[in-house]
Amino acid sequence: MTVREIRVKNVINKSDLPACEYSVNPYVGCEHACKYCYACFMKRFTGHDETWGDFLDVKLWERIKNPQKYKGKELFIGSVTDPYQPQEEKYGRTRALLEELAGSGARISIATKSDLILRDLELIKSFPDARVSWSVNTLDEDFKNDMDNGVSIERRLRAMKIFHDEGVRTTCFISPIFPAITDVKAIIERAKDKCNLIWLENLNLRGTFKPAVMRYIANKYPELVPLYRSIYSCGDNTFWEMLDFDLQAFAVEQGLEYKVNDDSFLRAFDAPPVMVNFFYHSKIKKSAKANKAERII
Repeated sequence: MTVREIRVKNVINKSDLPACEYSVNPYVGCEHACKYCYACFMKRFTGHDETWGDFLDVKLWERIKNPQKYKGKELFIGSVTDPYQPQEEKYGRTRALLEELAGSGARISIATKSDLILRDLELIKSFPDARVSWSVNTLDEDFKNDMDNGVSIERRLRAMKIFHDEGVRTTCFISPIFPAITDVKAIIERAKDKCNLIWLENLNLRGTFKPAVMRYIANKYPELVPLYRSIYSCGDNTFWEMLDFDLQAFAVEQGLEYKVNDDSFLRAFDAPPVMVNFFYHSKIKKSAKANKAERII
């Protein structure tokens, strides 16, 4: 792992993401090295020759001069990096950021795969309506280890439960869903008492990591090659449509509310959690809009 410190003018940047007004990334790169990482496009802005996942730039910035300017604003921490990857224990850049923003009235949302975030539980609780999400796309630790270098699924679920019990709004981010590999229902059953929101997102293969994932499927799950080719080479969305339909029925069984392409994850939830389907392929989006009234349970 190549680690270097870099000076940046701003660590808080305006964002076009629907979930926030500002994005905040205390690091460039990520030690978790997820094989499906959408953020790998960031490499071209870094000057690094190393493979994505083999380098990390630690951001150093001048202390935020007027944190009150972010009062009531949505700040998403971790849009293209994990703010609690292992080097955070040494450098503490996410901790420093939170300390600088403490008392400002900023509204924060944090995405992670780590339980290191437990270190900052009390600090995070001090922010109004803070939200924390953990990515969980399998209960199979072997598959997890094939896909990323993050902490175990059990450690993620434990951290989620602790935050939830402390009154922090928590999300189980079931993403990316690997067709015929991710057991979505089993994850929901494990997570539903630990979170306020269950966010569902399909595996989207694009860019440089598509060939790597397809090779992995061919080597480890050769029987699934026809399915993956139909989805990712032929554009067949049948699998996602069937999964969507199946999960609607499952939500009824579990007593959960189910929504499609809905931004209500920005608001507070009471138990039981809300399931939000963010399968974003164009055909599913069109279908979701046409049938929204029937698809909200």
